[in-house]
Amino acid sequence: MLPRHDEPIAAIATAPGRGAVGIVRVSGRALAPLAHALTGRDLTPRVASYGPLRDAAGRPIDHGLALYFPAPHSYTGEDVLELQAHGGPVVLQLLLARCLEAAAAPDAHGSPCLPGLRLARPGEFTERAFLNHKLDLAQAEAVADLIDASTEAAARSAARSLAGEFSRQVGALRDQLVDLRMLVEATLDFPEEEIDFLERADARGRLSRANAQLAHVIDTARQGALLREGLQVVIAGQPNAGKSSLLNALAGAELAIVTPIPGTTRDKVSETLQIEGVPVHIVDTAGLRESDQASDEVERIGIERSWQAIAEADAVLLLHDLTRQDDAAYVAADEAIAARLPAGARLVHVYNKVDLAAQPVAAAPAMRADDGASAIVLSARTHAGLDELRRTLLQLAGWHAAPDGVFLARERHVQALRAAQAHLAEAQAWAGQSDAALDLLAEELRLAHDALGEITGACTPDDLLGVIFSRFCIGK
Repeated sequence: MLPRHDEPIAAIATAPGRGAVGIVRVSGRALAPLAHALTGRDLTPRVASYGPLRDAAGRPIDHGLALYFPAPHSYTGEDVLELQAHGGPVVLQLLLARCLEAAAAPDAHGSPCLPGLRLARPGEFTERAFLNHKLDLAQAEAVADLIDASTEAAARSAARSLAGEFSRQVGALRDQLVDLRMLVEATLDFPEEEIDFLERADARGRLSRANAQLAHVIDTARQGALLREGLQVVIAGQPNAGKSSLLNALAGAELAIVTPIPGTTRDKVSETLQIEGVPVHIVDTAGLRESDQASDEVERIGIERSWQAIAEADAVLLLHDLTRQDDAAYVAADEAIAARLPAGARLVHVYNKVDLAAQPVAAAPAMRADDGASAIVLSARTHAGLDELRRTLLQLAGWHAAPDGVFLARERHVQALRAAQAHLAEAQAWAGQSDAALDLLAEELRLAHDALGEITGACTPDDLLGVIFSRFCIGK
């Protein structure tokens, strides 16, 4: 371990604010003297002990539970002491200050009880669990994902990742590549044996099976990343097309003000919904029109922010007013908005107000057949067509897996898996050559193996670790 990880650490482990119970956590080496100083008694390992939690004069700060977990059987792999008291901020701050004070107090030999005890950095307890091999990196990230889960499906998937399901699948792939690397490199080391590697070791078959398994893991990881990150969807269109009404209909609540007056929405209005357990972040934007048509400076700023939100969106719902499809100027303005959308944007044309339209609505989707985007006819007022819109959003996101089979993953995991897939594709290309460039094949297998190792932390640079754990909450 690096020297900075030798220092004992302490923090309040529960969320800020008032609560029934709050926890102060300490991790380090040889915490038994500190536990005795705080409780006035010897603690039985892994047994909750109720009693006073004392200040330096022996007076109770509070009465609560003390638990002592000797190393290595603890969350961090070090000695861990947890003090559970009433969850008032003042009480917890007093207990934390008392831990720091007791650690600095001299023992019978005149030395500090626990030298170097300091406040923990964000994520430092879990970082130590990783460094002490209690968790791998994917499991450590799953701790934060479980805490931050915004849906039940995301929480269950994060729990599967924390239990090691994702790591086991990545580990199985790495084991396959280790076997392949061993055979290839042995052939390189002993060319005089004239071993026909590609035939006798079934290299092509092994590579094909590894690639197929990797493709399955990538697909599952993409579903997990979607559960974690969600889908960012922007509702765009001209003023008074029904954007705010659609947001309210999807949310099932009156979140945005709706009036017949064009330009009612001046700024973004956001809401996170769940569609089959997938978080969908819906953003209602100001109506889009030319700047010189805006009623005032506030609306112009709102339009600028609308375009910014569109540029950052995963998908755009471009709303059209079915009651105005005979208005050539209106249709031309819709066309101008569609033409200005970012290249490659995932677009759904939504034809609203079907309940008010005089013309047959069956022709509405055909209006957009030229650009290949989906087209949906609905009514934000009566909710007709909303279920089809929800299904379309999930299809755009690529969601198809049952949540019970998904482990939670992050975008960096997906990128590492795709890098490994690219290297395996190169390896297959070299293995398919008649002269079998074994040195290049071996290098591609090594690169694929290292890319998979980045997921679990087997091959991870220190700067990436700093980024990952700095995003945890303090006390975890």
